[in-house]
Amino acid sequence: MVHDAALLGDAADERLRSDGRPVGDFRAELRKIPSFQNAISVVTCWIQIIAVVIVAVSLNHPLVWITAFLLMGRAHAQIAALMHEAAHRMLFRNRLLNDFVGRWILGFPSFTPIDSYRRGHMAHHRDEFGPNEPDILLYRGYPISRSSLRRKLIRDVTGQTGWKLNKGLFRATRSTDASTRFQAISIIACQIALIVVCLALGHPWLWLLLWFAPFLTVWRVINRLRAIAEHGGMIKSEDRRNATHTVQQHLLSRFMLVPYWIGWHLAHHVDSGIPMRHLPKYHRALVESGYVTEAIEYKNYLALWKKLSSRETEAVVS
Repeated sequence: MVHDAALLGDAADERLRSDGRPVGDFRAELRKIPSFQNAISVVTCWIQIIAVVIVAVSLNHPLVWITAFLLMGRAHAQIAALMHEAAHRMLFRNRLLNDFVGRWILGFPSFTPIDSYRRGHMAHHRDEFGPNEPDILLYRGYPISRSSLRRKLIRDVTGQTGWKLNKGLFRATRSTDASTRFQAISIIACQIALIVVCLALGHPWLWLLLWFAPFLTVWRVINRLRAIAEHGGMIKSEDRRNATHTVQQHLLSRFMLVPYWIGWHLAHHVDSGIPMRHLPKYHRALVESGYVTEAIEYKNYLALWKKLSSRETEAVVS
């Protein structure tokens, strides 16, 4: 699925280097961290979560519960996007505030040891498909057959993938590494706190139904579909366009799959120091410069997923 070299021209724009990276005043403008707007995003994200729970409990209708379940999977995607920004230390200009919110407001409540995640994620950016790539199991071996992708998604939607990954959390509480042990205990402490809140409100089952279960199921599906759309079928390459896909962004995918501007993933990999809010502007510059062209950009995620599952025979990795 890599692109022919003839399709990969240099960026022709005084704002960018030939490899697409911004320079000068344009780079300084793009790299400004919008702390206040990000704070609003964090607050409104949690307001949405609380609102979904309140509406589900108040209306108490099967269709409302199903909708709430799906929306809470989306909520985990939102939190993951904001936590990703904190992992890059681009959520807030103040590092202490950035790390506190990243850990206690975003990462730990959503079962993520953000400090460990940060170390792995930086390795991902340094060398996609390299020996220290933490996410390679999600997107290696593509394209695969439709039946293979179907099996993966069935494991995701039934909670098998999530439960397998989450079992390591309890083992981590006994780790000899102090940081790993602290993060695991902190995650469990946050879950206990959420359960206590649900108990105090008289709905002890809410944590399981509208937090843990969507995390194990809906979020795992979203995470896989997003991950393979970012790097599936690509290769280790100095040209980011052969290591990362670019997909046109539409309202539905931005709502459910790639919230908070994270869908402009090629732009993020060309310069990972640009905050998420500035990625659309940066992507436009990449298009205007000729670095990103229609020939290498997918019209939508469905078109990309179709190609990622276009292998006629079974892939090596099932």
